[in-house]
Amino acid sequence: MRALTVALSLALAGLSFAGQAHAADPCADYVPQPKPQNAGRDEVGQDLDQIVERGFMLFAVYENYPPYSWEEAGKPRGVDVDIARLIAEEIGVKAQFNFVSSDENLEADLRNNVWKGAVIGGRVSNVMMRVPYDSAFKCRVEQVVFTGQYSTESIAIAYVKSEYPDEKPVPAYFRFDTVAVENDSISDFYLTSFAGGQLAANITRYPDMQAAMTALNGGETKAAMGPLGQLEYGLTEATDVHQPPLAGFAVSKWTLGVGVNFRFRPLSYAVDDAIYAALEDGRIAAIFDSYGLSFQPPLR
Repeated sequence: MRALTVALSLALAGLSFAGQAHAADPCADYVPQPKPQNAGRDEVGQDLDQIVERGFMLFAVYENYPPYSWEEAGKPRGVDVDIARLIAEEIGVKAQFNFVSSDENLEADLRNNVWKGAVIGGRVSNVMMRVPYDSAFKCRVEQVVFTGQYSTESIAIAYVKSEYPDEKPVPAYFRFDTVAVENDSISDFYLTSFAGGQLAANITRYPDMQAAMTALNGGETKAAMGPLGQLEYGLTEATDVHQPPLAGFAVSKWTLGVGVNFRFRPLSYAVDDAIYAALEDGRIAAIFDSYGLSFQPPLR
């Protein structure tokens, strides 16, 4: 998922800078954007009544992205898949899944999968899962309703317990100890710039966090840094994870929700209501627990 990591990293970094520059007014740089005109409903999705009438709704989820979304023996699995099923059940329909690859950035992913469709192939989905939420970003992509905030993701450090019997590692340790990251990820960017580049020689880059955790568990590196959920999903009895303070890391946490085409407000309200109810009664927390993950409620 290198492309997804790059897309999210750049989006989150951009949001951080925008938030610092316009803390009082997150929409200070608002510029009206084009909206699809005279487009058929097959191109822009379906409204809530049409979805209920046909009996299913389509969710866009990222491909090969455990523990969030992947296919196993032809069956969709993952946290985002199970939350999507929960949403569909609340609305009274079945969930179907469109496994998508990531584009060059998050705005392109939303364009391709929520409000316009890819130039070649592909299809628009009713709901896109795992969309980072930020008040400034929603001004930049007004064709999408950002709603249904269902969790928080954060950066953590996994480590070999025998290598750190007394103190858990923090970024400064990587001046001397090896650390695995996903190539071009937000963790990669952070560690590369940490302490004026003093960690560069000990950073080992992998194509995705699965490979990074495999390297950690195989003894190729002493630690790994990345999103908490991906680290937890890859732990063994010999490894553990913690979340130390990260100096100068402006985007170490971010809220995740869903994206819905701006034309279909009733659908976005129904999705938001379904997620809110599942947060309140613990069903979403139970989904995370079923994959062995810590549930972090959405930032409010």
